[in-house]
Amino acid sequence: MLLENTMRRVDPLVILLEGVWVLFTNGWARSKIYVSGTVEVRSPGQYSSESCRSSRGPEYEYCGRCSPRPRRAKNTFPVRIARFARFWWVAVAIGWAPATAFAQTDEIQVYDANIAEQGKFNLMVHNNFTPDGLKTPAFPGGVESNHALVGVAEWAYGVSDWFEQGLYLPLYSHSENDGASYNGFKLRWLFVKPHAADHTFFYGVNFEFSVNQRQWDPRHFTSEVRPIIGWHLKPSDGARWKPIDIIVNPIMDTAYTGGLKSLDFAPAVRVAYNLSEKWAVATEEYADYGPLRQIYSAHRQSHQIWAVLDHTSKWINVEAGIGFGVTAASDRVTLKLMLSRDLN
Repeated sequence: MLLENTMRRVDPLVILLEGVWVLFTNGWARSKIYVSGTVEVRSPGQYSSESCRSSRGPEYEYCGRCSPRPRRAKNTFPVRIARFARFWWVAVAIGWAPATAFAQTDEIQVYDANIAEQGKFNLMVHNNFTPDGLKTPAFPGGVESNHALVGVAEWAYGVSDWFEQGLYLPLYSHSENDGASYNGFKLRWLFVKPHAADHTFFYGVNFEFSVNQRQWDPRHFTSEVRPIIGWHLKPSDGARWKPIDIIVNPIMDTAYTGGLKSLDFAPAVRVAYNLSEKWAVATEEYADYGPLRQIYSAHRQSHQIWAVLDHTSKWINVEAGIGFGVTAASDRVTLKLMLSRDLN
């Protein structure tokens, strides 16, 4: 599909995903993306000097190797997104160095591809408390999760109906071994199918870049790539059941060392039953399987099962839950509370 030599219109998120696909399948030198609502994949020397202009049309011009070269599109916003995707995946390809234990997390959430409306600022405050957790830090000098309170303020702005820019600041914690601490900040770029809540099938991808303090992560710079895949299953007229949401986030984490096989696989899954437009109950699972090069054995993997309650209102949105660890490498009990609202 992507390798057909044809110009075709696509939405901005598809442009982003095709940029990633082109990078990994054809390589940076063998294929180029020219985007202005269109994408083309072309290999050098594909057309002859005698037939290229006549067969491909006047919008093409000869290149130095007698291959047609489409005129570059203007530096539009979708163009910058495609270039951003190539840059990001080159950086991620450097990989993630496997750790011997799982680091803390400030955000316990499954992304559902809903974003702030265009021009709207939104604030979400995450707070997680672990009344019964691991008593050994994930690394020497790290925050101990047992009895720790971890949180972050997430600031978001709706740039368009398919793109949201985010900032996590400050990232903070209070633990028995480190007291109150500032742990860093994160930048976020979230691209989604426009108006995802109105579609049965929806998708998106989220990129995060973290700047960490040494007690939070042994690596100063880390990142997350979070694909979003989901379904809103709505009942037919007269059915006795309510809408159900199934959402999968196959997350990959990196600290820019070790190669692609050292990316850490930490998926999250949510199944929600919508009691009404304002109330929903859900089951979530958060896992960490370790680096792709050598998935951890079952007892070394982190797995938590969550019971979650959501409430939406005009003034504030609330998500609360309790999670239970099912492996020795997981915190046994964790509580979460997320509060959010638009600021304008």
